[in-house]
Amino acid sequence: MTQDNDRQMRAIILYDSRSTGGSTDKLIDAIGQQLAETGAYVEKARCKATADYSFVSDFDVVILGAPVYYLVVSSQLLGALVQSNLKRCLKNKNIALFVTCGSPEAMAQTLYLPQLKIHLIRNRILAEKVIAPHQIGDEEIIADFVEEIDEGFRRASRPRYGSRSSKLQWSSEAQEMINQMPPFFADKIKAALTIYAEKNGITCITPEVLDVARSSPMGM
Repeated sequence: MTQDNDRQMRAIILYDSRSTGGSTDKLIDAIGQQLAETGAYVEKARCKATADYSFVSDFDVVILGAPVYYLVVSSQLLGALVQSNLKRCLKNKNIALFVTCGSPEAMAQTLYLPQLKIHLIRNRILAEKVIAPHQIGDEEIIADFVEEIDEGFRRASRPRYGSRSSKLQWSSEAQEMINQMPPFFADKIKAALTIYAEKNGITCITPEVLDVARSSPMGM
């Protein structure tokens, strides 16, 4: 990897739990420790619904997670997304998500994680994980989650297509369309659009450019 790709990740874990020093805190510490072992700088903060989250701007990656109680993600984290400036401060950030619950993973994917996702604005989701109570102390499960975050951050930080691509601009509407796609597919679309833009002298990707590139036999 190049030196640019090896730049240190700055990550913060924003979480909630009804207890202190319990299994959720142990999970947070384990995630933080394994992230630090990759070379990342890591902090953690317990959420409060009405806190000021301006400090989030200092971090490259924000990890959001909490237990589920009675079918709802723990209230202080959800409250912060609704009542404070957290939602605004997360805009365009790299995000990782996790919930801890005893429900089947399919249920958690369709019911619990969307309670967090609905509040995200133009974010790249690097990883998401459903962790069962018996998996909280499983180092392999945590390592898989951390590896996804680390690899996702490196991909997001990588200059891929030469110096010209760094000058390519994206309108907020076009970026939002791309962010709604699965990360792997979105990366391929962005790569194809970058090449298309360079060939056609385009300096800003807009929804209109997306439409023309999609319909062009020489485009994407």
